[in-house]
Amino acid sequence: MCRIYSSTPPEEYASRTKSVRLNGAVTSIRLEQRFWSILEQLVQDEGTTLGKFLSSLYDEAMNAQGHIDNFTSLLRVACTTYLVNRPVPAGAIVRAAHGDPAMDASPQTKRH
Repeated sequence: MCRIYSSTPPEEYASRTKSVRLNGAVTSIRLEQRFWSILEQLVQDEGTTLGKFLSSLYDEAMNAQGHIDNFTSLLRVACTTYLVNRPVPAGAIVRAAHGDPAMDASPQTKRH
């Protein structure tokens, strides 16, 4: 069972730092490459840019909570929430993430 997880290519869990803008201010965010890939798909599906999505998420979280202790953790949770709410079976996502050409991890419709 753990083989599908332990065989993840190291480049997928390697940390990558990106310089991004949050409401015009430049900051750095460090995430594992897999999370950056998920965020790229998320913003594509939402029809926005990474900068706009990050700024909106930050603003909405600040309005809802009054503070954000760890924005990077919030991004990881946002990624998992996005995956959970996709209309494709979880197994398809795993197979697609491991390069199964028969599996397309990009949804054609959104769950409402």
